[in-house]
Amino acid sequence: MPEPELIASEQSEQDELLSSLQQESFAYFIHEINPANGLIRDKSRPYWPASIAAIGLALAAYPVGVERGFMTRNEAVKRTLAVLRFFTNAPHGPGSDATGYKGFYYHFLDMNTGRRVWNCELSSVDTAFLLAGMLVAQAYFRHETAEEEEIGKLADALYRRADWHWMQNGKAAVSHGWTPEKGFLPYQWKGYDEALIIYLLGLGSPTHPLPKESYTAWTSTYTWKKTYDVELLYAGPLFVHQLSHAWIDFRGIRDSFMREHDMDYFENSRRATFVQQRYAKVNPLEFENYNEHCWGITSSDGPGPVTEQVKGILRVFYDYIARGSPYGPDDGTLAPWAVVASLPFAPEIVLPTIENFERMSLRKAQMYGYKATFNPTFPVEPNREFGWVSLYHFGLNQGPIVIMIENYRSGLLWSLMRQCPYLLTGLRRAGFRGGWLES
Repeated sequence: MPEPELIASEQSEQDELLSSLQQESFAYFIHEINPANGLIRDKSRPYWPASIAAIGLALAAYPVGVERGFMTRNEAVKRTLAVLRFFTNAPHGPGSDATGYKGFYYHFLDMNTGRRVWNCELSSVDTAFLLAGMLVAQAYFRHETAEEEEIGKLADALYRRADWHWMQNGKAAVSHGWTPEKGFLPYQWKGYDEALIIYLLGLGSPTHPLPKESYTAWTSTYTWKKTYDVELLYAGPLFVHQLSHAWIDFRGIRDSFMREHDMDYFENSRRATFVQQRYAKVNPLEFENYNEHCWGITSSDGPGPVTEQVKGILRVFYDYIARGSPYGPDDGTLAPWAVVASLPFAPEIVLPTIENFERMSLRKAQMYGYKATFNPTFPVEPNREFGWVSLYHFGLNQGPIVIMIENYRSGLLWSLMRQCPYLLTGLRRAGFRGGWLES
């Protein structure tokens, strides 16, 4: 049995490692911002637009930054107010040159004007991430100052503005989005994916709520699978098992689907994490560097699109795509951030993998923590252990690193969202019972 001093030393080293990784990842939100309006760049490419999901993650990360000493409370208040004031006053209507409509917002916004770019969609899921960040801010900034009181009022008003019923487009499930040019997109959020938070926030709305039947439509298309002798609610990309969990503590609370399977969504994410590791150990497609301490497949940037002959094997490489395991698509591209974001679920396999990433120097020459993605199988010159490496970092990647490290260390975000009455209402209307929800 290890000596207590040795255990304490190892824990101290791990805590120091997590602290430095968290702070470096948080730096993305310090620098990739327009201070005038608080908008956060989608990725670290010059002149790239903002992403409303990245803005929501930044809002959720600011309380972590305050608590960990990465920024002052005054600075966090200033940035949060800038964002909330911007969305409160931004152009809102059915025109093509607006910021949002019906309480939802366009996926990508010009960093300076805050208006729609690229003819993108009014995004239901990315709006949910944005509103979740606003509700975190409302729960955290409760000091008796005029600025923090304003944060609470603006966040509340913006959440209440969202017309979830409209976003159903007359159907049972929620639409992926809408454009002024073509109307609603031909897809609805069905089956298990990152949209769980849509339904919980939509069901909890006091102004334009989703009906309970929408949640039934969502869960009715779930896929339960047995993979590597592990039974779980299946989704291939690892981020699906993380993003809603960044905000919500699913430990011990269950909806009717999970009661039928005698588990909860937290345990499901734990199982999905182990499936990812087992897939890397089996490595059926014989990719370079896949092993028990080098894994992590999710939606991510990649070296393609291109087809290359590599060591006698014809391989197809993708660019940005929803990679998944064990059923693919997979082209050998690994995303270290997705491993870190599984830390609360399976620390016994995530921590050794993080330590291996440190040995691989995955932070070397990077501004914001780990390389976003790398592909050791993709041929590059000169040859190097990492193979191809993404040129950019993404706000959608950096946020889960900061938030999920904190949920593992202190449960801060989970604690804050437990104080959100709208979320509690949404969970109960979705049929969740048990655990902390009963106390």
